[in-house]
Amino acid sequence: MANIEQLLGENSARVSLELEKYLKTPEKEVDGVYDAMRYSALSGGKRIRPFLVRSFAELFGGTEEKAIAYECAIELIHVSSLIYDDMPCMDNDDYRRGKLTNHKVYGEALAVLSGDAMNMKAFEIAASNDKTSVESRLRAVLLLSGLAGGVGMIGGQHIDIISENKKVDFDSLLNMHSKKTGALIRASALLGCCAAELNDPSDERVKNAEKYASGIGLAFQIKDDILDVEGDEKILGKAVHADEKLDKTTFLSFMSIDEAKEYAKRETEKAIDCIKQYNGSEVLTELACWLLNRNK
Repeated sequence: MANIEQLLGENSARVSLELEKYLKTPEKEVDGVYDAMRYSALSGGKRIRPFLVRSFAELFGGTEEKAIAYECAIELIHVSSLIYDDMPCMDNDDYRRGKLTNHKVYGEALAVLSGDAMNMKAFEIAASNDKTSVESRLRAVLLLSGLAGGVGMIGGQHIDIISENKKVDFDSLLNMHSKKTGALIRASALLGCCAAELNDPSDERVKNAEKYASGIGLAFQIKDDILDVEGDEKILGKAVHADEKLDKTTFLSFMSIDEAKEYAKRETEKAIDCIKQYNGSEVLTELACWLLNRNK
């Protein structure tokens, strides 16, 4: 049985080393924005999305060397989204990963600029991954732009904002989270396929990778909603009951905590069923189970 926490920790350290290289200040005049970028990008975290990239790359015959650039790219986009999410115009959070949020340290203007710079760096990194084919790099950039963009993560964030203080039906909630949370998780699995040179979306392995990611992405969000109610603020590294304060519709608006836990379990089991036929899928199976039972 895989020790997921150990594997996540080892991969997170590896990604951090690569990100340090990518985020070195190139000119002294722009050190401020790079310092803000490093503050958030190197602040730790589980780095689940990079781990998904690597795991799917290795599952389908790719290598760590081919995956690392895509891992860094998806992590930078994810971190930029956290910077924006924490700002006063959105969720207005003071802490992230147990540290003051970016705008609390650097101010709102520099926080926005550092998030923008991370997004641009992500595309540069993906497009420059010369360990993979040109076809793979093109697909990676298209995946990132689509799944992080206006019909992906950003679109989901927009739906979340306009839904505050409103009654949202269940299908709309699912749609929002399939974009806001799920899109980058799907992108991670598909980037892993790119690292394995699986660039045909009709390939059954690519389809199953996306189905797995959709399942754990939904379970991940349900678990987040549960932790916002019954989690430990010290363990989470951020405030709890944030959704209630913002009057947001969550999965717990439609079901009890026990029902939500059962729902997340079913989605996790369906996700595992999509990849269990592949040799070497044990790590992804254990990851799905670990995410279901996490406490932060």
